Amino acid sequence: MVNAGNNIGRVGTIVNREKHPGSFEIVHIKDKAGHTFATRLQNVFVIGTGGKEWISLPKGNGIKLSIIEDRNLRMAKNKK
Repeated sequence: MVNAGNNIGRVGTIVNREKHPGSFEIVHIKDKAGHTFATRLQNVFVIGTGGKEWISLPKGNGIKLSIIEDRNLRMAKNKK
């Protein structure tokens, strides 16, 4: 789970960790939707192992929707 930075609130599996001596360490994360993103190691908080979370997640499970997907979801919700 990412707890700071531009990717705050996103949840995924750590794919790779880049070590940069004298600079920030970068972690590459892949979410359940298949999107890959990178953030600093200090912004990552581990909440489980493998694909299993140790805590319950809010609705959306930490998957960031694109602008179009979010708009369609809101319109469908308001249409009901």
